[in-house]
Amino acid sequence: MEPDSLPTEVILTKPSKSLGKVHLDWNPQPGHYLDLEGKTYAVLERRHRYQLKSGRYRLQNIALYVQSAQRPIEKSLVEGRWVIGEASCRFNAKSELIRCAVNPEGPCAGCRFFEPLTESESEETRSLPS
Repeated sequence: MEPDSLPTEVILTKPSKSLGKVHLDWNPQPGHYLDLEGKTYAVLERRHRYQLKSGRYRLQNIALYVQSAQRPIEKSLVEGRWVIGEASCRFNAKSELIRCAVNPEGPCAGCRFFEPLTESESEETRSLPS
């Protein structure tokens, strides 16, 4: 059985309920978006469930914990990964899941809290380990 053919259970976090089991042809990670039955969900967590069989653990299924969401329009590429919002703002969280603390819903365009990073802050951000 190929890993991409394993059943994936999609679980809504609030309210906590299973949205069903699906077979996906890709491996969504936290921060990705998943379209299911006409609705969009943000993947918050991914868990693998294993089963001991013949003395070896084998991947049995995958559980995705999701929340209802809209795909963000504003994205920035930072060190090879996409983050929500304008990464050049000092308040940007540099995250796939949250934009910033002062304006988490966005948009960044026209935000009254927007402050561009200074040259030294830009260099510090680039030198931080990921």
